[in-house]
Amino acid sequence: METITLNVNGMSCGHCVNAVEGSVGKLQGVKSVKVHLESGTVDVEFNPSDVSLNEIKETIDDQGYDVE
Repeated sequence: METITLNVNGMSCGHCVNAVEGSVGKLQGVKSVKVHLESGTVDVEFNPSDVSLNEIKETIDDQGYDVE
């Protein structure tokens, strides 16, 4: 397992939390997702042999948020 913290712009409310945690959490290989609105970050614990960092970033981007 690998844990990363991504900086994500545009998250400001409960809907944002649900959209990001829900979509990323459904990816195969993702063990946990935690959005921190105050800091604009997302912690993701995942298995890199099942899902790539790029796939995680694209999934967040698909929800309408910018990953730095």
